[in-house]
Amino acid sequence: MSVMKILACAAAMFAVLASVAGPVSAQSKSPIVVISTSLGDITVELDAAKAPLSVENFLAYVKANHYDGTIFHRVIKGFMIQGGGMTPDMREKPTRPPIKNEAANGLKNERGTITMARTNQVDSATSQFFINTGTNNGFLDHKVRDYGYAVFGKVTSGMNVVDKIEGVKTQPGDVPAEPVIIKSIRVKS
Repeated sequence: MSVMKILACAAAMFAVLASVAGPVSAQSKSPIVVISTSLGDITVELDAAKAPLSVENFLAYVKANHYDGTIFHRVIKGFMIQGGGMTPDMREKPTRPPIKNEAANGLKNERGTITMARTNQVDSATSQFFINTGTNNGFLDHKVRDYGYAVFGKVTSGMNVVDKIEGVKTQPGDVPAEPVIIKSIRVKS
């Protein structure tokens, strides 16, 4: 195969990859999503530079409309609001395989940050996430002996909605007495 044919093939492959990936922009490093809830909208800036796996995973669920009609199923005042995996009748939605935990990315579990929820296993996060409402959630950060929870973005507007969700009446299991619906999560264009 001649050098010209190799270059032509490489250029064609690059063109196909570029068309699939879409244009590269500053936005792609920090995608912005709007979480539309029954109590209002929350705008979140995702940090793809520091949490690429978590952001890619979250956006795959967004693109698949996975979050539409789910609820914030766990609300603990002074700590966090958790959602992204349960239907209003408390059934867990099917998920993609778990991802690697990126808690060592340097981002901190501060008020207004969005974090991947997981089980006791370090690399077990799937679709569920939580928004930190507490001002003292540093115990969730990565440490040498405790891997921590991966922050992958922050609320840029709508903390009043987060606070409203945090303030709802709950029943046993920290479940809101009245469902707080996630109507949709969409990438802001």
